Amino acid sequence: MNSYRINANYAKALLLLAKDRGVDAAVADDMKMVDSVCAENRELRAIFANPTIRADKKVAVSDALFVGRLHDETIAFLRFVIRKNRAVNLRGISQAYLAQYRDSHGIVLSDLVTHQPIDDNARRSVTQIVEEYTGRTVELNDHTDPNMLGGFKLEFDNKMYDARIRTKIRKLRNEFAKNDYESKL
Repeated sequence: MNSYRINANYAKALLLLAKDRGVDAAVADDMKMVDSVCAENRELRAIFANPTIRADKKVAVSDALFVGRLHDETIAFLRFVIRKNRAVNLRGISQAYLAQYRDSHGIVLSDLVTHQPIDDNARRSVTQIVEEYTGRTVELNDHTDPNMLGGFKLEFDNKMYDARIRTKIRKLRNEFAKNDYESKL
């Protein structure tokens, strides 16, 4: 079975359990934390991926990291996943859970990249524009790219609006390269 299906199946099971118990929003916050911890910690990923480390040791590592910080259902689920030898899939499962949670609640994930940090008014304006376009609630992630000359790049729902200055310069360069105004004689 491929990783995508494993991640999706485990995430779906967790989402159904969390909805049944009414804690799906809390578990979504927990899954964000699991995803970020797994993304930032290379040693943790190495421990979870190592088949020679026993499951009880992996559970102890997971408990040391997450008990007291995550909801009880999330802790029980993490233990279950580790005991089923799927600890290597924890990050993928957390990402799949978040995608399924957003889909079931009508939330669209939007990513805004700018050269400088934006203020709250600009964040609200972008959120409102995307909400009007998609008809769904927006979860906006904004971050800066110091290599960007100016402008912004907005991605949501597999769409991208590219208003970066570098992109506009590239388009102008391509138009001038055509040189439609020069006589071909």
